[in-house]
Amino acid sequence: QAIQAINGYTSMSAEEFTNVIFQKIDVNNDGELTLEEFISGVESDEDLMELITQSFDLSNVLKVIQNG
Repeated sequence: QAIQAINGYTSMSAEEFTNVIFQKIDVNNDGELTLEEFISGVESDEDLMELITQSFDLSNVLKVIQNG
C-alpha cells in the first residue's frame, strides 16, 4: 500500500492486487506461493509482469529521497 501511495499507482487495492497475483500464479491452488511459483508465473505472464513493474516502481521514492 505504501509503495502504491507513493508512486500514485492505485488503480486497485492491495487486497485486489494480491488476489490477482494468486489467481494467476498459484498453480496448485493451495493458497500459498512458493518463490518458484512466483518467478515462473511472473515470467510467463506479460500483463502480470507489467502490473508488478508499475506497482513496485520506486523511481518516485528515489526522487523524494534525493530532494530531501
